[in-house]
Amino acid sequence: MEVEGMRRSETVISFGPEDLKGVNLPHNDALFIQVRVANDDILRVFIDSDSSVNVISKDAFVQMNLQGYHLEAVETAFFGFVGHVVYPEGKIVLPLTLGSQDLKKTVMTSFTVVDSPSSYNIIIGRPAMNELRAVTFTHHQKIKFSVGARVGEVRGDQPSSRKCYVEAVRADQSKTRREKKKSKVEEGEWRIVDKGEVHFIAEGEQEMIEVGPGQQIRVARDLSTSTRVSLINCLKANIHVFAWSQQELTGISPLISELQLNILPGSHPVKQKKRHFGPEKDKVINEQVKELLKAGYIREIQFATWLSNVVLVSKSTGK
Repeated sequence: MEVEGMRRSETVISFGPEDLKGVNLPHNDALFIQVRVANDDILRVFIDSDSSVNVISKDAFVQMNLQGYHLEAVETAFFGFVGHVVYPEGKIVLPLTLGSQDLKKTVMTSFTVVDSPSSYNIIIGRPAMNELRAVTFTHHQKIKFSVGARVGEVRGDQPSSRKCYVEAVRADQSKTRREKKKSKVEEGEWRIVDKGEVHFIAEGEQEMIEVGPGQQIRVARDLSTSTRVSLINCLKANIHVFAWSQQELTGISPLISELQLNILPGSHPVKQKKRHFGPEKDKVINEQVKELLKAGYIREIQFATWLSNVVLVSKSTGK
């Protein structure tokens, strides 16, 4: 860019293999960092280049206990934030600092305060990124910015990123379950049970109830007669929803649970030598393997690339 004949110098910002040091690969993690806003160090700060505003949650704003700063009214509503329309609490301008020691940069940034459930404290959007003249690279889990003729950087926090993702997924699943719990039963509608209403019954306070041929379920002993009768009738009417053997569990949808092994590229397969555990333990292993084969959970292969021996753990009962 040229302004009145003067050329503005730009600091070159680049990413290379050395920036991957300390990053857990492979990954699809979002970029979460720690920043300093006003006089507080804030964790769980989400870098979102798709956001047209900088957002701070009301909970974080209250905990910061800012003195001398005042919220300005905001009349425009947000759409798309956590999936619905949100009306902001207000807008405030605060100093935002990236980096540490001599390689840090501070800019006055406008934040919109939002009272909405969220797994992160602050969203840094395009306005702050442009003010900081910062560049992000999620693969390298870094954000870099110019500090004079030099380049400052902040490393992303992958554990926080994954924790926030899990919390967001759980919140979305809870919302879906609440919406689905509108189906009616004969005696009325299902209702959401508060956490304080749930309690666990010790094994000694339970009794076995037969709800079908060879099919037994434990229920509490101290139930009233009417509740006990209603419960047993409900269990018998819905006996088909229970699995009484491993063979009846045909599989779990990947939408519910999925396991992925993050193996370093170039790692060599590990093949352990087969161990013998003794007649008693070998018998237990063989029985369990037969059950898993019969249920279709595992299958036999002739040439194993990876091989690990079975691990047996004793139960408190001695089994």
